[in-house]
Amino acid sequence: MTANIAKEPGRALGRNPDRLTPAERLALAGKYIALEIYSPEALPLRLIEAIGDSLAECLRNLQARGLDPRRFEFTRLAKPY
Repeated sequence: MTANIAKEPGRALGRNPDRLTPAERLALAGKYIALEIYSPEALPLRLIEAIGDSLAECLRNLQARGLDPRRFEFTRLAKPY
């Protein structure tokens, strides 16, 4: 599965970044992810809604899904160790 997630990072969409396996996290290290900004109306479980090699690509992926980038925060995935 790790090789698949490295080739198809979209497989991480809809998952909580804390639930990625160490091998998946290592395969995706350095990529940008978009997480919905927490609010009482939003679910407390934050899920990866977009992923990309650059911040611009991550923004484009959100917009392609019809999501408003202003409702998201962006971070880079770090290595698991």
